[in-house]
Amino acid sequence: MHFDYVWLRDHCRSASCFNSKTNQRNLDTASVDLNIRPSKSRVDENNLFLTWPDGHITRYSLTWLAQNSYEGQKKSSVQPRILWNADIYSSAKVPSASWDKFMSCDEELKNFLNNFLLYGIAFVEGVPPTLEATETATQRVSLIRETMYGRMWNFTSDFSRGDTAYTKLALDRHTDTSYFQEPCGAAFNPLFCFISIQVFHCLRHEGTGGRTLLVDGFHAADVVLRQTPENFALLSHVPIKHEYIENLSEHRNHMIGIGPVLNVYPWNNELYMIRYNNYDRSVINTVPHDMVRRWYTAHRQLTAELRRPENELWVKLKPGKVLFIDNWRVLHGRESFTGLRQLCGCYLTRDDVLNTARFLGLQA
Repeated sequence: MHFDYVWLRDHCRSASCFNSKTNQRNLDTASVDLNIRPSKSRVDENNLFLTWPDGHITRYSLTWLAQNSYEGQKKSSVQPRILWNADIYSSAKVPSASWDKFMSCDEELKNFLNNFLLYGIAFVEGVPPTLEATETATQRVSLIRETMYGRMWNFTSDFSRGDTAYTKLALDRHTDTSYFQEPCGAAFNPLFCFISIQVFHCLRHEGTGGRTLLVDGFHAADVVLRQTPENFALLSHVPIKHEYIENLSEHRNHMIGIGPVLNVYPWNNELYMIRYNNYDRSVINTVPHDMVRRWYTAHRQLTAELRRPENELWVKLKPGKVLFIDNWRVLHGRESFTGLRQLCGCYLTRDDVLNTARFLGLQA
């Protein structure tokens, strides 16, 4: 491990330099001499002690230094996860949360959130098939965010009179609202668009079809990384535009989001978001001419992985079964359907969901 002295002084965890209750720094970083060196140093089995020129003494836990060194961060993951295809997820027999225990027991909520963090999806079973109960279940996890689509949305499709629209209703796998800077969902103020969790509850379906398709985008991207690292690098560095225009009676929304298909932490190449939506992809004018074909080749490889049948998890949403999706990781779609179908849901902010997980002792 390598540490610069200015880094060590800036990261002093004494009471005068750091508030351990809020994890906030008290020290004014600008006041630290960039060429600072300790006047004394010593080490025992568990700690490093440095005495600075002004007499201030800093004690560092060697374990803390190992965890927070660049070398340590490069080897560790920000968010532990299990990559899956349909067989892996089905074989894991991940339990759904029970509505009654979910609403009253923190341990049930913790297990639910642990599954959500590991797999990017989680279910609650036994929820009364109403919008109000869906809202109550969602609020157990996090605050519900108001968006341009409303707070709780409730959508009904009725094709019970015939099958003419049957083949037109299928939706291919995608992440939602790729046209936002921070998918998914959007607050009215674009500076606060950190909504990335989706909630779905099918309240009623009188017909056939309509199964939900789920695909682990991180699993597909990992295959690209292992097979063709240069394609992974291209998809994680080249920014692409996505856009959507919505004309409403009161106003007009024209949303544009710009970012690479794959978003990674630069120090360890860990993927934290996939932005994949062929419906919303705008004109590709951010890729140099001599790189266009290479980008299409990389995108085609990722698409092929996302469309492999063995990676498709098909779930029939039914009244009482609420689905939570990490829209930064798991792509979703839907097969065509007939009859009357009523679906409700909402959006949650990532910050609030992860805060609940951390409060319960999970790494998030």
